[in-house]
Amino acid sequence: MEIRFLGAARTVTGSMHAVSANGRTILLDCGLFQGKRQESFERNKTFPFEPASIHAVVLSHAHTDHAGNLPNLVRSGFRGPIYSTPATRDLCNVMLYDSAYIQERDVDYVNRKRQKSHLPPVEPLYSPADVGLAMSRFVSVGYGREFDVADGMRGTFSDAGHILGSAVLSLTIDEKGIRKKIGFTGDLGRKNTPILRDPVSMGDVDILISESTYGGRVHGPMSGTKAALLSVIRRTVDRGGKVVVPSFSLGRTQELVYMLFQLIDEKALPEVPVYVDSPLAVDATHVFRMHPECFDAEMLSYLHHNEDPFGFGKITYVRSVDESKRLNSKPDPCVIISASGMCEAGRVLHHLANTVGNEKNAVLIVGFQAEHTLGRRIVERDKEVRIFGEMYPLKAEVAVINALSAHAGQDELLDYIGALDADRLKNIFLVHGELAQAEALAAKLKDLRFRSVTIPSRGDRVGF
Repeated sequence: MEIRFLGAARTVTGSMHAVSANGRTILLDCGLFQGKRQESFERNKTFPFEPASIHAVVLSHAHTDHAGNLPNLVRSGFRGPIYSTPATRDLCNVMLYDSAYIQERDVDYVNRKRQKSHLPPVEPLYSPADVGLAMSRFVSVGYGREFDVADGMRGTFSDAGHILGSAVLSLTIDEKGIRKKIGFTGDLGRKNTPILRDPVSMGDVDILISESTYGGRVHGPMSGTKAALLSVIRRTVDRGGKVVVPSFSLGRTQELVYMLFQLIDEKALPEVPVYVDSPLAVDATHVFRMHPECFDAEMLSYLHHNEDPFGFGKITYVRSVDESKRLNSKPDPCVIISASGMCEAGRVLHHLANTVGNEKNAVLIVGFQAEHTLGRRIVERDKEVRIFGEMYPLKAEVAVINALSAHAGQDELLDYIGALDADRLKNIFLVHGELAQAEALAAKLKDLRFRSVTIPSRGDRVGF
């Protein structure tokens, strides 16, 4: 048996790991790498293996950095099944088509510029037709049901509590009379988050591949999140400004809307219009309504009383480009929630270009910002930021609410991993984290008497 770490190694994007046994190779995730544009395109375009040689893909959840390169995999020759939970399948259906549309639009813009310079045209990574082919490969499996992945490989999904449908995987491998169990966290969620149930243990394993996004950081308590959100909105409204929230369309936006619903229900939110400006977020919200099996008791109680926390009267969902543009001409205070979460593409760029230069406004960051992204430069409060190739002074307030993160913090990762049998768990591999975060978590895990904790680099192989 061999594991190859092909993405999200010492970084937080492009999750992809290959597991080989019994002459079969499967992928755990197939995500898009996000970072410097040219490097990202080249890394995403070319796989470090022959796609036709992959027997199956097992998908942890629907975020772009875990699932966003599946259509390119299929386009390049992959013909196996893609295993996921039902909710992950439905979210991928809206996310991947949206991704294909954005790529085609961006490539059209780039090619117009290249034509003027007499350069050959470029192609998108994949088209809507490729998405359709990828979606036809999906096989949905519910939590707690064992399924055959490949010869001698059986998997079981448990709820990761990260986004709707997210899963941790336990993968049992029988090879040459030896049985090993691999655990893969995907992205591990937090306890007591809105809407979703808490993470569920994957059970004891021999080998663990764990995320480490916040391996060196402890989040604030979820109990203070609504108060922090309300505080940012109130002080921005009081000075006559707008709050722009770059937010991931799958998960984070729905959590924000849910909290705003609760604040209005409590009569705490000031009179201010709230806009969700993302067609993908609108579609994803419809998917949320389809999967109450993923909801926690509080959310189910709202639904039982015929209340819709995603569709109440104070929220306006924006689909059209013209509607989106009109938001920037509105002089009055408002809250604009828009994708993308790391400020690398999408409508939020237009809103940021129109707000960051005014100290009345606020940019509210509610998710992890990877290196080399606009979101990271905003969090680090650069004096100027580049948007659409132009420099803008960053005068707006920058507020960060890390407690809204859908990723477990260091203490929560230690609780989850620490509950596993340390005598059985012989090897831990920390992925999906920048090096400093992974090193901090590794040190803490060794204090918990886990014997072997490794931070692999991209391309590393380990055999068992």
